Amino acid sequence: MADSRSSIDALLTEHFRYTPLSLIDDIINTVNAIIYRAIEAIETGLLSTPPQALGFADGASTTISIPDADGDGNVDFPEARAEIENGVHQLETLLEATVDKLFDKFEIYTLRNILTVPDDLASWVRLEHYGDLTLPLPASAPTPASILTLRRKLQETHKLNLALEHEHARNTALLSQLHSLTGRPDPANPEDDTKAPLPGPAPLSFLVPHIASAPSLPLSTSAQFTVSQLPALRALVAELRPKLASLPSAAERTNWDGGKEQRREYIDGVVRRVVSEHGVGEESGERDVGRRVAGEEVRDLEGVVQGLGAGGEDAMEE
Repeated sequence: MADSRSSIDALLTEHFRYTPLSLIDDIINTVNAIIYRAIEAIETGLLSTPPQALGFADGASTTISIPDADGDGNVDFPEARAEIENGVHQLETLLEATVDKLFDKFEIYTLRNILTVPDDLASWVRLEHYGDLTLPLPASAPTPASILTLRRKLQETHKLNLALEHEHARNTALLSQLHSLTGRPDPANPEDDTKAPLPGPAPLSFLVPHIASAPSLPLSTSAQFTVSQLPALRALVAELRPKLASLPSAAERTNWDGGKEQRREYIDGVVRRVVSEHGVGEESGERDVGRRVAGEEVRDLEGVVQGLGAGGEDAMEE
C-alpha cells in the first residue's frame, strides 16, 4: 500500500509540479492567517469599546471614594483590559484546536478521495509531456550510462576546443612575428600595414627574395620555399660552427704586443748608433770631446731618425 501511494504521489507531483501535501498545507496556512487577523480585529474592537458597554459595573456606585480616570476623564477599569486579553487568548486557542481537528479530517479525505489515482489506473496514465514517447522503449533508446558517456565526451570536446583556440592564437602570433622578420605583410592583420615599417631590411628577407615582390602568393608557397632553404642553412651553420669554436683560441695565441716591442728595440738601437757617432756617450749623459753640433744638424738628425723609424715599421709590417 505504501509503495502504491508513493507512486501515485510521484505521478501527481509530476503532473501538478508540486506535491499534494503542499497544496493542503497552503490551504491550512491560509485559514490560520485569516483566523489570526479575525482575532486581532476582535481584540482591537473590545479594547476600544467602553467597559460599561461590555457590562463592567462602575465601582463608584457602591463606594464613597472617587474612581480613577484617564486623561480624557473616562473612568478607568484596569480589570477590564486583563479580562479582555484573557478571553481573546482563550478564543484563539479554541479556534486553533478546532481548525486543526477539522483540517486533519479534510487532509485525510482529500488525499484519499480527491488528490488520488486508482491503483488499477495508475500504470495506464500518460502525462502530456510523455505523449511522444514510445512504450516500451526500443533497444536503441539512450540509457543513463550512455547519456553520462555523451556528457563526458561533450566536456572533453569543450576542453579540446579551448586548447585549439589557445593554440590558434599562439600560432597566429608566431606567424605575425615570422611575417615581420621576412618583411611580408600579415594577411591576418591587415591593419598592421598602416604602421610605420622598421628601419632597414627585414632580418630574414633574404630567404624569400622572389616572394617579397609578390605578396599575393599563398602562405603555403612561402612555407615550402622556407623549408627548401633549411638544408642549405644547416650546412652553413655546420661549416661555421667549428670555425667559430676556434676563434677564441686563435685570438689567445696571437701576440698583439710582440710587433710593437720589436719596432721599439729597432728604433732604440738606431738612435744609440746615431747619437754615438755625434759624440754622445751611451753611459748616462757622458759627452766625449769632439766638435760642436749645430742646430740644423740636430734637426736633420731628427728627420733621419724619424725616417729610419718609419722605414723600420714598414719593414716589420711586411
